[in-house]
Amino acid sequence: MNPLLVTSTAESTGKTAVTLALARIAADRGREVGYMKPKGTRLQSVVGKTLDEDPMLAREVLGTDAEMHEMEPVVYSPTFIEGAIRGREDPAELRERIREAYAGLSEGTDAMFVEGGGDVRTGGVVDLTDPEVAAELDADVLLVAEYDEPGDLDEVLAAVDDIGDRLAGVLFNRVGDAVYEDAEADAAPFLSTKGVDTIGTLPVAPELSGVTVETLADELGAEVLVEGENGRLVQRFTVGAMGAEEALRHFRRARDAAVITGGDRSDIATAAIEANSVRCLVLTGGHRPSGSVLGKAKEAGLPVLSVPGDTLTTVDRAEDVIRSGRTRDARTIEVIRDLLADHADADALIGTDD
Repeated sequence: MNPLLVTSTAESTGKTAVTLALARIAADRGREVGYMKPKGTRLQSVVGKTLDEDPMLAREVLGTDAEMHEMEPVVYSPTFIEGAIRGREDPAELRERIREAYAGLSEGTDAMFVEGGGDVRTGGVVDLTDPEVAAELDADVLLVAEYDEPGDLDEVLAAVDDIGDRLAGVLFNRVGDAVYEDAEADAAPFLSTKGVDTIGTLPVAPELSGVTVETLADELGAEVLVEGENGRLVQRFTVGAMGAEEALRHFRRARDAAVITGGDRSDIATAAIEANSVRCLVLTGGHRPSGSVLGKAKEAGLPVLSVPGDTLTTVDRAEDVIRSGRTRDARTIEVIRDLLADHADADALIGTDD
């Protein structure tokens, strides 16, 4: 089969999980699979090096010992982009670097899965958008998109135009119950009239609809004042901006929530601890609560995070993190693999069993 490049209409649409889940399906069918992400965009510092977390997850899920510099030949960091627009990067040399890495990774494989970076147009400053990478590698392209309303099809069709005749199809991911029937009965048939195949429509998986406390802390750049149970899943947040008694009643109804409130509101913090239904407490303004509050949180096993920003800014940031559902681990891949089996035509992308 041709290599398959998985791109998306926007960041945080689940393309990492989809890419690796498809690779796992192919591997389960006896294929020798390989993975690469030519442009590293989800970056973190590891032992003094800036690396993308997604290839690291691929090594775990696919059991590969491929070198990170091959799986991620271009580190698409803000520093890299700044250098590119100042003429310090050679697009031709970058394309050659990607081709060489791909040649090494694909040797001995039956199926190669290539993850796009950011969204379909990321990489334009060095002529390495996902469609341009697909052309370099002679890859078919799967477009992952979310669907919340009919207007979302504008972005889908714009991406389809960018991809051109390499498009293998569109996969709708994380489609909510309220619009799932619309996606299948209206959106997919409409795309068909435009000559675009819909590979599948994956529903929201409740167990993947939030983030762990640990991930939330990382994304917010928070100081962890109380460790607690950092593996808990946060699916929503609530703001503590009311009286203590009202807050306690509200928090007891707020399941799987993070409470965000000013660090100087010890009454709200205490109510969140006593509610026994809150997943974590996020204190804003850089204020450190009293030792008694932290002691109660530790006794209750409730993680307490502290951020320097104000409550409004933190709420906006937390909403983005939780909505995008940034939990990525081996369990995530298993869930998406099962959803693909039930709600998509994986055979159209990776072929049938030999």
